[in-house]
Amino acid sequence: MSNYNINKGIGRTVEFKGLKAQYLFIFAGGLLGVLILVMILYMAGANSFVCLFIGAGGGSLIVWQTFSLNKKYGEHGLMKRAANKKHPRYIVCRKSIRRYLKFTPKSDRP
Repeated sequence: MSNYNINKGIGRTVEFKGLKAQYLFIFAGGLLGVLILVMILYMAGANSFVCLFIGAGGGSLIVWQTFSLNKKYGEHGLMKRAANKKHPRYIVCRKSIRRYLKFTPKSDRP
């Protein structure tokens, strides 16, 4: 009789070294962007030490920021933060209070 392993990771989010969900895309995209920037600078004739400094500094900044965002907001935190910005802080009511308190019977309404 065959013995099959059961996949116990169904429905769980993707995780790599503690980074979850959208932070993986931010991490990979940031590092890819820094790599492309360094390659363009090097081909343009910039000093190799400048390219090395920008690459190391940019890469470490991306790693540090991504892990700090992951720790601060968690798995769904960036989506919650983006959704919170779309909600109004307060509701503006420009009608007079008397208009809300005025009673009109149902038969008079159009």
